[in-house]
Amino acid sequence: EKEESFSNVSLIFIHAEEKDELERDKVLRKALKNILWHARKCGADKVVLHSFAHLSSSKSSPEFAYEAIKWLESKIASKGVPVFITPFGYFLEFKLHVGGESIARVYKEL
Repeated sequence: EKEESFSNVSLIFIHAEEKDELERDKVLRKALKNILWHARKCGADKVVLHSFAHLSSSKSSPEFAYEAIKWLESKIASKGVPVFITPFGYFLEFKLHVGGESIARVYKEL
């Protein structure tokens, strides 16, 4: 059992829907833009991507969701932002402290 600790991060819960597979490039570019915007606005110096398949009843294939997260990881890293991915397909325990400002908690549907 591995435990990681991060501070000053933008933790991104990602849920890929079935329709996202049809508009892959558009959805992923929009997700990248929103993730980088959020990290900048919050002053986060790292990004953590977490696959979370419980935000909608519509789900993409696991293969697409994994591919999407790997694509986002690559693009975020190419911008010089350290990025980490939680283990894909596992149940995980999180201990969070979220800042009180409204920008600290943002929901985006793409």
